[in-house]
Amino acid sequence: MELPRPVPGEFVRDHTRPVRPSLVPEVSLQVAADVVALWEAIEAERGVAPTEPPFWAAPWPGGQALARYVLDVPETVAGRAVLDLGSGSGLVAIAAALAGARQVVASDAAIAVNAEVNGIPPIAVLGDVLGEEPPAVDVVLAGDVCYDRVMSERVLPWLEAARARGAEIYLGDPGRPYVPTDRLTEMATFDVPDTEGPQVRRTSVWRLP
Repeated sequence: MELPRPVPGEFVRDHTRPVRPSLVPEVSLQVAADVVALWEAIEAERGVAPTEPPFWAAPWPGGQALARYVLDVPETVAGRAVLDLGSGSGLVAIAAALAGARQVVASDAAIAVNAEVNGIPPIAVLGDVLGEEPPAVDVVLAGDVCYDRVMSERVLPWLEAARARGAEIYLGDPGRPYVPTDRLTEMATFDVPDTEGPQVRRTSVWRLP
């Protein structure tokens, strides 16, 4: 399974609207009002049906919780090199930049537009890093990356490898069954409105010891 590839800025602007996530109102994101219509637009743009959902078009609960934590506890990233893994919209990367990170890189995203909207300098996009050695960063922030079993089986060993290389690892997750909470330390919890319905998701920020 591949992580979503970067999305052209013009396409993002044409098919989204600006929204301030409820838990992170400091940040403005371009969000899809109608995911079905967006899916159809992606198919029309590429000439083939997309193979993955447009994760970049919504502020997912795990990402919101992780962004909130970073802004509330800026010393987590301030003055440090940070990787936002599975960036999606780039919400967490933007929060890290606002919190004073020395350098922020992202593994994928429709991030260029959202960084520009928030007055953040361009954030380098690395592409799918899971098949490579973890980069030399101080902190890895991973929001909503354990959304299914296959992805979790790819991500978790990679995060362990990044930790072994000296990076601090923070994971934002709304209680999915694939997260090994017995191996993690809970740093904070937030109630986040779900992107897929009216309910609220109890969402945690975990640290890999």
